[in-house]
Amino acid sequence: MSVHRARTAALAAVLTAAALSLTACGSAGSSSAKSGGDAAGGKSAKTATSVADFGGMDALVAAAKKEGKLHVITLPRDWANYGKLMDDFKAKYGIEIEDENPDGSSQDEINAVTSRKGQDRAPDVVDLGSAFAISAGKQGLLAPYKVADFDKIPATMKDANGLSYNDYGGYMSIGCDAQKVAVCPKTFADLLKPDYKGMVALNGNPTKAGAAFGAVYAAALANGGSLDNIQPGIDFFGKVKQAGNFNPVEVTPATIEKGETPISIDWSYLNAGYSVKFKDKGIDWQVAIPSDGSYAQYYNQAINKDAPHPAAARLWEEYLYSAAGQNGFMGGFATPALFDAMKAAGTLDADAASKLPPVEKPFTTFPTPDQTDAAKKVVTENWAKAIAG
Repeated sequence: MSVHRARTAALAAVLTAAALSLTACGSAGSSSAKSGGDAAGGKSAKTATSVADFGGMDALVAAAKKEGKLHVITLPRDWANYGKLMDDFKAKYGIEIEDENPDGSSQDEINAVTSRKGQDRAPDVVDLGSAFAISAGKQGLLAPYKVADFDKIPATMKDANGLSYNDYGGYMSIGCDAQKVAVCPKTFADLLKPDYKGMVALNGNPTKAGAAFGAVYAAALANGGSLDNIQPGIDFFGKVKQAGNFNPVEVTPATIEKGETPISIDWSYLNAGYSVKFKDKGIDWQVAIPSDGSYAQYYNQAINKDAPHPAAARLWEEYLYSAAGQNGFMGGFATPALFDAMKAAGTLDADAASKLPPVEKPFTTFPTPDQTDAAKKVVTENWAKAIAG
């Protein structure tokens, strides 16, 4: 899911990994892991912190193939090109992938990790919004693991111990069905206009979903707030509700196709993908990155400390941070964490980079883990009453 729109100025010029860099998410130590499959020399795969612990990539691949499965969770196939990434991983290694609850939230991922501890059906890996990666790290749910190119990930985009690290990112954007909306909104201020009765929807609930949380942060910046003050964003959506414009239906590809959510506040790579996805179905899905609330964020990869398939989990991370995996994210209109390193190495897919959504006002100062954690608490406490009634 990502954007349509005329792509004149390529985002590659302004939306580099450096411009999108995010302060390291999550810390918190992990408790001692239970024994898992064997790595090199009988070492537990659950405690392997790098491919070297397996004796090299060939040994990691062998251990992962022996497990034969990988459990992922809340990865829609049309989110940042995850469908192709999963298909390519399976084709390359012959490992089956079970993708549970693809339309779930970051909080659903954390809940699954905690409630299924010790079970074979627990998630092996998670893909979390920043606030939720911080929370999972503090709860001690994540396994430290440094992929082969860990040193190439900017320091501000990873936990120093390898508990989590940025994978792909984008800007908060406004998507709009131009066949159902006479004049599509371009800014947050536009969303209060009477033209948009019952049209303005979010991708999830901000107390549970990273995309919706990002929308509230962006709205805060558009309404006098700051990275230390997200309350104006909550108040703004309260005004959208009071104006009769808030649509409680949570955005999915199905709701867009059915016309149930004609205006969607969502990540740029998701809205951009919708533009391509639905073009052949006659839907003119237009996308704007609002200049009054420019906000960007990365999602984060992490391994469940108690992953039932620990070798496959680590191989999945190695794949996502390989050139193929990082370019794969870009094929879904998202900016990969290793964008700058790959550009310097000549391994960046230049054609995919040229199609990234353009941005008028790049966002370069990201919230710290403490700021994000504090903002999440404010949203959790105040969101429901803001949109009640």
